[in-house]
Amino acid sequence: MNENRLLAAITPLFSLILALLVAGCSPAPVEQPPLAGAAMGGAFTLTDQDGKRVSDTALDGRYRLVYFGYTFCPDVCPVDLQVIAQGLRKFEKSDPAEAAKVQPIFISIDPERDTPAVLKEYVAAFHPRLVGLTGTPAEIADVAKRYGVYYMKEQQPGASGYLMNHSRTATLFGPKGEPIALVPQDEGADAVAAELKRWVK
Repeated sequence: MNENRLLAAITPLFSLILALLVAGCSPAPVEQPPLAGAAMGGAFTLTDQDGKRVSDTALDGRYRLVYFGYTFCPDVCPVDLQVIAQGLRKFEKSDPAEAAKVQPIFISIDPERDTPAVLKEYVAAFHPRLVGLTGTPAEIADVAKRYGVYYMKEQQPGASGYLMNHSRTATLFGPKGEPIALVPQDEGADAVAAELKRWVK
């Protein structure tokens, strides 16, 4: 009788311990990237700052940190690129092996003025690994559409030049070109570094 009571007392405790052990052995759920399955990104062939033709397939196996803008941009583009570069440097310092997997890319939406020579001087001012890409107007229109980027030329009244109105996003793509997440460059370098650390494995 005493044995039955003892067994009845310890059975729930044993079941609880077993459940905790099983739970402890279960793998943690994998976090799903915010842009998983989004219809953005894809194939392109453009011209880099050295005048070489570069296709997206050359980036296979590397994460791509992509920002669209233009070198004549008077304010937001240089500020965004500076923050992105600072965030990448922080990530390089804290996690050098993972950061080496990230290729930062600047794609011009102003191909009329952004020649390879102009891009070469521009991207060098931000990060030594930043690749600048340009192309024909048709090539830029195609890649912008694939990557969900809006842009439009705006002629300023009384001005000889023009500005480009464009969407302002930095996007992280995975090793197969899959969209992962928007990178919050408007929140500062620490936020950029944290987002890269979160997704680059």
